[in-house]
Amino acid sequence: QVQLVESGGGLVQPGGSLRLSCAASGSIFSINAMGWYRKAPGKERELVASIISGGSTNYADSVKGRFTISRDNAENTVYLQMNSLKPEDTAVYYCNAVLRVTVVTPWDNAWGQGTQVTVSS
Repeated sequence: QVQLVESGGGLVQPGGSLRLSCAASGSIFSINAMGWYRKAPGKERELVASIISGGSTNYADSVKGRFTISRDNAENTVYLQMNSLKPEDTAVYYCNAVLRVTVVTPWDNAWGQGTQVTVSS
């Protein structure tokens, strides 16, 4: 059983910062990519940022220069540092991991429960 537990969401004023954390635990053999997605009311879920085990990163255009994703491979943890937050960043943020539980099982997606980020004055 694999669990992804997120923390760090909350209410922040425009221009403020938040740091999200996501720790993966359970029977994990290997994690390839980890990332953050978000879903705002009335919108589709979108990729915010991702990072692979080697450290390469990918960002949505809307967050480039403001958000930074990082990862602690030893702790199976991924972080999202969010600076210069805007009201349009308001959404539920979900952690994702592409992982496998044994050397012979296929890669699969695991998801966190989501954490609310609200940017408002």
